[in-house]
Amino acid sequence: MALKHEPTAPYHSAQDALRVLETVARHTTGVTDTDLARQTGIDPERLTTLLRMLRREGYVEQVTDGAYVTGDALTRLGSAHDREQALRETLQRTLDRLRDSVGAAVYLSRYVDGEIKVAQYADGPTTPVVNEWVDFRYSAHATAIGKSLLGQLDHNSRRDHLSRHKMARLTSRTITSDRLLLHRLESQPPTVPHLDLQEYAVGTVCAAVPITAGSSVGCLALSLPVEHAHRLRQAADALNRNAAPVLLSLAI
Repeated sequence: MALKHEPTAPYHSAQDALRVLETVARHTTGVTDTDLARQTGIDPERLTTLLRMLRREGYVEQVTDGAYVTGDALTRLGSAHDREQALRETLQRTLDRLRDSVGAAVYLSRYVDGEIKVAQYADGPTTPVVNEWVDFRYSAHATAIGKSLLGQLDHNSRRDHLSRHKMARLTSRTITSDRLLLHRLESQPPTVPHLDLQEYAVGTVCAAVPITAGSSVGCLALSLPVEHAHRLRQAADALNRNAAPVLLSLAI
């Protein structure tokens, strides 16, 4: 499977955050923000934003003299023992915060061994998940998740996926032409969210943004009842802006 990756803003933020974490980890007794700016070369204003995010996620802590040291979340992820469980717990806390900040159910999905997998999600009483009435593995053509994941593959890998999964008409809005879908995937800029406007299920709209960690293909997505469709674009932009912590967790 070949990938068609173009770095997005969250990717660059995660890369910068990794540089900050590596610098903090080298200073076991703590390092000031002034020294961090000098050693990483990151603009002080941007560094302040990154440090705020790292503190919120538990990756760094600020000690009494104002210096930064590594936090508990980084320690847990850095341990080989139960790393997978620690990663799931860290990602779940991040997804829960994203759900609350965007006001929608949020999903973390991956493309694994030629199939779509929803790895984790965060929902709630006022932010219900979409009813998976057709298995997401077989409906990539109709979902924002599927289109975002397929959009990160190269042309041949997309065609391979579509050859294995017939493009069934799920609603009156579903695209069933592989030529039309492939054209839309090819022309979609990587920074623009993929949308599902009642293509998968009547009454639900969705959006998805790519998250690229190493060679893996993934995306963050959200779903809203159609009566909240007017919030979809704004919520998708907020999801994209806040994707860096997820990328960071996957990269550590």
